[in-house]
Amino acid sequence: MDKKTKIVATVSDFRCDVDYIQSLYEAGMNAVRINTAHAPIEGAQKIIDNVRKVSDQIPIIIDTKGPEIRITGMEGEYTNGITVATDQVIHVKGTSENLPSTPDMIYMNDASIFSDVPVGARMLVDDGELEMVVTDKKDQTLVCQMVNGGTIKPRKSVNVPGVAINLPSVTEKDKEYILWAIENDVDFIAHSFVRTKEDVLSVKQILREHNSPIKIISKIENREGVNNIDDILMETYGVMVARGDLGVEIPAEEIPVTQRYIVRKCIESKSPVIIATQMLHSMISNPRPTRAEVSDIASAIYQRVDAIMLSGEMANGDYPVEAVTTMAKVARQIELDTSTQTPDSDMNMVRINNEVTAQLARSAVRATLNLPIKAIIIDTLSGRTGRYLSAFRGQKPVYAVCYRKSVMRQLALSYGVYAIYREPSETHNSFLLSILYYLERRKWLYKEDMVVVVGGSFGAAKGASFMEIGNVLNLEHKALNNEVTCNKE
Repeated sequence: MDKKTKIVATVSDFRCDVDYIQSLYEAGMNAVRINTAHAPIEGAQKIIDNVRKVSDQIPIIIDTKGPEIRITGMEGEYTNGITVATDQVIHVKGTSENLPSTPDMIYMNDASIFSDVPVGARMLVDDGELEMVVTDKKDQTLVCQMVNGGTIKPRKSVNVPGVAINLPSVTEKDKEYILWAIENDVDFIAHSFVRTKEDVLSVKQILREHNSPIKIISKIENREGVNNIDDILMETYGVMVARGDLGVEIPAEEIPVTQRYIVRKCIESKSPVIIATQMLHSMISNPRPTRAEVSDIASAIYQRVDAIMLSGEMANGDYPVEAVTTMAKVARQIELDTSTQTPDSDMNMVRINNEVTAQLARSAVRATLNLPIKAIIIDTLSGRTGRYLSAFRGQKPVYAVCYRKSVMRQLALSYGVYAIYREPSETHNSFLLSILYYLERRKWLYKEDMVVVVGGSFGAAKGASFMEIGNVLNLEHKALNNEVTCNKE
């Protein structure tokens, strides 16, 4: 309740017992991410079961592998990798048969690389640890020269900056996990390496065929995804700025500018945005962060992102709870800065400027600037009103009463929104009384506190249609009197 920026924590099936997840939740974690590149379905199932035992309010994000190029496995004496030297010439070939790589031939899991990758292209292995340049092409083989030496390890990712490669939007493994996620009431699919809106639509098609409420988070990890961000935002629910692969695909000096650009686009489109990768990387092995890492977190929060994410720090780090605690402390401290407390109520919300809900959300946030308002209260069937209010980045908390558990968990990823599940109310008055009593019992509001209520005269399914302002006591009296009148009639 004391921070607006949400924290996403990656949980591994090797460390996912109930007490551990509970400790993360108490430290400030708001959502759990499962990386399917490393967790088998059996392990992912264990994570979900234990998260649900801790709380049904925690959203679960399944991260697909997506359309990526990887080195194939290695066997025998090369199980741990193949050593290469600077300027060494190696041969690379694409395969769909998962052939093992050897010193004589490095195989990659995409059969189209020979036709797609031109001479002169740079190929980066393992997030740029190794670089090679294509010097020739012959006999369906790329002839490459190593720019630097090291070890080519099995199953490591490969990036080809500036080259569009014809990869499938959804792999067979991705589809298997998506179908499993549908069966297990997962909340988000974070789809990797989204390049165009067609990548999003491919996942949407599977979800639509199974009538699933799961939402898609598009991971932007290459230049193509950045260039197509407007079209992608038309189809996706949210965006993750995955700076690992993105930092390999584009020059390092462009990353801060690109991050700010994507964040702004997402906020204007009322789409939740997550910043990910190496935010507290040193805490994998150290109990305290570096000053640069604290500044990185602070920069993201000053940009008003919805969420910040921990990955390796959680999955295989020595100090996972401390990492969440550190991130939460930084978030609370930065949010106290007055420069983060000014709502963005004059923002030009693209594509939605004429909607009634957007205008009411804007007015509600503006009201918090001029009046001593403690909170904004809404009820929502789809979560749309909550996302609109979140997009304006108001200073006051938004208490969102949700009539679907899936919507409650989806809104738990939005900046400044605190989602609460309730069975549908028969009238606006009964909804209002219920939530005001609930908030008072928890001492989140008091009788004299002024609040803004955004509601719908035609039911939650019809969207917001009015706004009212008053203190808790007067709103309760009004709702009670209206209930009595309705009952008499």
